[in-house]
Amino acid sequence: MIVALALSATAQQATITIHADQGKEKIHKEIYGQFAEHLGTCIYGGIWVGPDSPIPNTDGYRNDVLQALKDLHIPVLRWPGGCFADEYHWMDGIGPRDQRPSMQNNNWGGVIEDNSFGTHEFLNLCELLGCEPYISGNVGSGTVEELAKWVEYITSDGDTPMARLRRQNGRENPWRVRYLGVGNESWGCGGSMRPEYYSDLYRRYATYCRDYDGNRLYKIASGASDYDYNWTRVLMNQVGNRMNGLSLHYYTVVGWSGSKGSATNFNADEYYWTLGKCLEIEDVIRKHKDIMDEKDPKRKIGLMVDEWGTWWDKTPGSPNGFLQQQNTMRDAIVAALTFNVFHRHTDRIRMCNIAQMVNVLQAMVLTDTNDGGHIALTPTYHVFEMYRPFQDAIYLPTDVLCGQMTVRHDPANDIDLNVSSSYRTVPTISATAARLDDGSLAIAIVNTSLDKEQRAEIYLKGTTAKSLKGRILACRDIADHNDFDHPHMVEPKEFDKATLKRDKVDLTIPAHSIVTILVK
Repeated sequence: MIVALALSATAQQATITIHADQGKEKIHKEIYGQFAEHLGTCIYGGIWVGPDSPIPNTDGYRNDVLQALKDLHIPVLRWPGGCFADEYHWMDGIGPRDQRPSMQNNNWGGVIEDNSFGTHEFLNLCELLGCEPYISGNVGSGTVEELAKWVEYITSDGDTPMARLRRQNGRENPWRVRYLGVGNESWGCGGSMRPEYYSDLYRRYATYCRDYDGNRLYKIASGASDYDYNWTRVLMNQVGNRMNGLSLHYYTVVGWSGSKGSATNFNADEYYWTLGKCLEIEDVIRKHKDIMDEKDPKRKIGLMVDEWGTWWDKTPGSPNGFLQQQNTMRDAIVAALTFNVFHRHTDRIRMCNIAQMVNVLQAMVLTDTNDGGHIALTPTYHVFEMYRPFQDAIYLPTDVLCGQMTVRHDPANDIDLNVSSSYRTVPTISATAARLDDGSLAIAIVNTSLDKEQRAEIYLKGTTAKSLKGRILACRDIADHNDFDHPHMVEPKEFDKATLKRDKVDLTIPAHSIVTILVK
């Protein structure tokens, strides 16, 4: 049972103070990273239809999806998994497509895949999108030799066996690949390992994944699932600075058995519970950071939240194991709140990758292949697009004074067994701010209240402003979403409820909405 208690009496008024003269940490653009796994129709039918498809495409990539992703300015893309990565053998996905062996996807629905989307297809996609590739290597069922040769195949420019094989397959010059994940969820689907055992495996695998011809790998160890602080402690002690980054996975999910709840049919209590669970990621990040700080006080090792997002029951009628779900304004609120948390911890967080990019979980884009193919951009897509100015901007400390909602759990009936307290709090207002290269300020404000607009005063400390321009993502009902018949139900519009007085902005924010403002 989930019970939402009353808002404080001051819930309809908020004060936001932005310290425009105090920022020093960069909001790494990779925080806005994406994730594409061989899962459901994320790859096949979502990104890739093949060059012979009647769906308009460029060398096999859907044109509509390509354009939508280009418009997001995606900084980094993780592939091929997820759980799929530790059963993926890369040599099955190179060479002539009609000669590649098929495989069964044992993790996601048992479907047969033809391996037509492999290393070349992924890395060429990253070049088309202008983003950094993030390869997740097979440690669970693969070998050290296999992963070492994959790195050589991709990045060597010499007269090496794997570089010669790459050239035979049509790619003369090597790709530049910075990010390499050494395994994925090694505590679970990636091998059911203990952290002590995985630490030794990481050291071994990382040793043989070499830097070739000017390419410098940023090696990421398979880190913890949300509340597993012991995993982080063991890796910091036994791996330490042999890794460049350490991953963390955190889903806004009710639990891992039974119903996860409907993506579109939910009540107010379930809505506020979702936001409370989402915001608990901040406590989780703080605790992992504290452990990392003990061994790495200069924070050279990055924390990579390379799987995050909402997880609901599958869309009725969709195949089992495809993790297809709709995406409402509730999911957009989760995305914005999560970004605001990430910004506050950019001194340690170097990358984040939402799960996932197309047709899976909290997706940016929904597609089908019927009648020439259809596409719908989700509310979460629009949050990523509205937050684009924050990429590589300087985070500005921001104080928020507002009301809050308290969400209480009944431990006897709640299947979220990892709740650290019987209560979570949800502020009515969440805000973040950053300074851009030209000196202008980007500000984002979220009103989490389902039924109350919020009046807010924003004080700009250490600067004065001449103009502002705003946009808003809002809807009539929190469960509103975009589909192929109604693709524009939830999308950004111009926001004109803000006024500027040199060092102060006054605005009124509608219920359950997200506002971004650019102040010059």
